Amino acid sequence: MVKNSALPGPCTLCGNGRGRRVAGSWFCAACGWRYGDVPDPDLPLPRVDVVYYLRFDRRVKIGTSMRPRQRLASIRHEELLAFERGGRTIEQQRHRQFADAREGGEWFTLTRELRAHVKALRAEGDPWQLHARWLSEALQS
Repeated sequence: MVKNSALPGPCTLCGNGRGRRVAGSWFCAACGWRYGDVPDPDLPLPRVDVVYYLRFDRRVKIGTSMRPRQRLASIRHEELLAFERGGRTIEQQRHRQFADAREGGEWFTLTRELRAHVKALRAEGDPWQLHARWLSEALQS
C-alpha cells in the first residue's frame, strides 16, 4: 500500500501539498504530476474542456469552458458544484437531460435529479483537483 505523505513543497501544477513516493520520485496525490517538473512556460497548456455546474440560490448553470478559472470568475455564483470532463457535446447532452428543469439559457432549477447527478460527479473528487489531474494527464501524453 502506498501512503500519501507531505511533498517537499507544493505541487507546481495544482498547489497540493500531499504526495507519494514511487521509484525514487515524488508524485502529487491530487493530480499525479511529478514533483519538481515544471510545465514549459514557452508552450501553451493543453486544452482541457470541462462542463461546469455552478449554483446560485436554487439554480444551477451548466456551461462549458477550456479555461474554467477565467470563465467562473466572470459569472456570479455562490458555489462551484462540480466539473465533468468534456466540451459542448457533453454540455448539450446535460441540457437535454435536464430540459424539464430549464429556467432559461443555461440555468436550471436544482431538482432532485440534478442534485443526484452533481453528487455522482463530486464522488470523483474536488473539481479543481480533478481539473489539475486532467491537465497533468494531458501534459504527460
